[in-house]
Amino acid sequence: MADKLLKRSEVPVEQTWDLTLLYKNDEEMEKDVKRFIELADKMATYKGKLNNAKAIKEVFELLDEFQVRADWVSNYTNLAVETDHTDAKLAQKNDKIYDELVKCDTKISFIESEISKASNEVLEEAKKISDIGRNTIEKILRNKPHMLSDETEEAMAALSQTFGSGYETYLAAKHADMKFDDFEANGKKYPLGYSLFEDDYEYESDTEVRRAAFAAFHKKLKQYENVTATAYNQCVRQEKTMATLRGFDSVIDSLLFYDNVSRDLYNRQIDLITEKLAPHMRKYARLLKKIHKLDKMTYADLKLTVDPGYAPKVTMEDAKKYCAEGLSILGSEYVEMVEEAFDNRWFDVANNEGKCTGGFCSSPHGKNSFILLSFNGRMSDVFTMAHELGHAGHFRACSKVHSTLDCNPAGYFVEAPSTMNELIMSHHLIKQNDDLRFRRWVLANMVSNTYYHNFVTHLLEAAYQREVYKIMDEGGSVQAETLSGIFKNVLEKFWGEDVELTEGAELTWMRQPHYYMGLYSYTYSAGLTIATEACHRIETEGQKAVDDWKRGLAAGGTLNPLEFAKNAGVDISTDAPLLHTIETIGAYIDEICELTEKLGF
Repeated sequence: MADKLLKRSEVPVEQTWDLTLLYKNDEEMEKDVKRFIELADKMATYKGKLNNAKAIKEVFELLDEFQVRADWVSNYTNLAVETDHTDAKLAQKNDKIYDELVKCDTKISFIESEISKASNEVLEEAKKISDIGRNTIEKILRNKPHMLSDETEEAMAALSQTFGSGYETYLAAKHADMKFDDFEANGKKYPLGYSLFEDDYEYESDTEVRRAAFAAFHKKLKQYENVTATAYNQCVRQEKTMATLRGFDSVIDSLLFYDNVSRDLYNRQIDLITEKLAPHMRKYARLLKKIHKLDKMTYADLKLTVDPGYAPKVTMEDAKKYCAEGLSILGSEYVEMVEEAFDNRWFDVANNEGKCTGGFCSSPHGKNSFILLSFNGRMSDVFTMAHELGHAGHFRACSKVHSTLDCNPAGYFVEAPSTMNELIMSHHLIKQNDDLRFRRWVLANMVSNTYYHNFVTHLLEAAYQREVYKIMDEGGSVQAETLSGIFKNVLEKFWGEDVELTEGAELTWMRQPHYYMGLYSYTYSAGLTIATEACHRIETEGQKAVDDWKRGLAAGGTLNPLEFAKNAGVDISTDAPLLHTIETIGAYIDEICELTEKLGF
């Protein structure tokens, strides 16, 4: 059972990540702050001169170093904040760095617009003589119709911190201001917190405790619904304003444009899953109800495991072994990275007050990654680690080959490497043991962790977001009541009569930071579709498919989504991969049901 949350100062150091891998101390960091300011000043001298290939080459070289230093510094201060949003000193340090970066970005905001005005001959020459930035030039030319005047671009760069204030307000309310009271169940008192609920109580097998925790958690969320709605409304209104200024009729089209994804591809991802996957997941919900002998299946019960009595507790050492062995198919160099991550404290696994919830991987260019999660000794935590290590491996492969100007992949497939790792882990485990109960346990992990989280949770978020953006495109705004209504409708459409929407389910829109990151939520199912098909290739074709996959990981931003998928042997221009992925999930659920009958429980 969960314990009271520790303060950050009380957390054992081995449960924390080691930020000295970035800088030994603040003094060392300040040297890079000074350096990126110098680089910005030097780039500013090129204003009005980026009309020849030599100047473009030179400014790209300066820009690359600037972005590397800025990336390291901003990660160093921001990652510290993410582990303790209650620490005002950490926030002040991070704000100071952000202010410096905004000043620098304002100084160099002219670069993209000036390069876009150069002749095609100059740009072709620049691509020939420069080792970096070829892909950046292509992106600049593509963005050209949506660029504004130099003065306007400079003003917007200066206001970038203001544009992000909605997200900052959301984080402050969630991690700093929201304090949870203890709740009662079975005649006992239990502590409650954001991470305690999401990482512990949602999976609790005791129905009275689980449902009481759900009620208490959402009662507290309800008290913050208006400030959260105000923060989100500010974010999406700003996105709509920017879309209009840049000549887009729709904010959705604006956000998809920068990932080079069509509206049809985006809509298909949401509509097909909502229609075709829902029957399979309702069947899975009915199975959970039967196994756990529930009086009714509610929204508060959906995170239950199929076989809680079988799921082993795992240690960090166990997690390291699972990840290293499970991902070994990706090669010895990949395994070395996995072992390095565990041995050198890339992970922050503590569960403390003020820490960001969920999990993420941040990968400063050319450095090691930093992975955040709360480790509770469950196999689901191991899958989260494998997932985040997928991001780490992806960006390590990219940064080895590409500069910062050509490194970042399109958002559409950024979740493919992470979800691929979860699938590889699952297939590896299945091969280790032919016991029927073990097989059911692994399959259930795939459905309840990999596919439920990425193909259901984030899919429903994407469907909700699409409705919000439709309101924005029609000139409206959103308040708490509107947002709750939208989310409730999305849930009702997907779960039908098989899942009772417990009071508070409609407030799920308050829990995800992804809504402040454009259309990020839909990319999980998009990436997992590619990963499912590519994993099938690995299972059937072996090393050739592995090599294709690794080559795609190293491509960075040089491939668009269609090209990345094609490289992995997947044609996402049709709905076939998505339909096959849904069929795969359905087949897993059917087998879990059959195994449950054979096992007699």
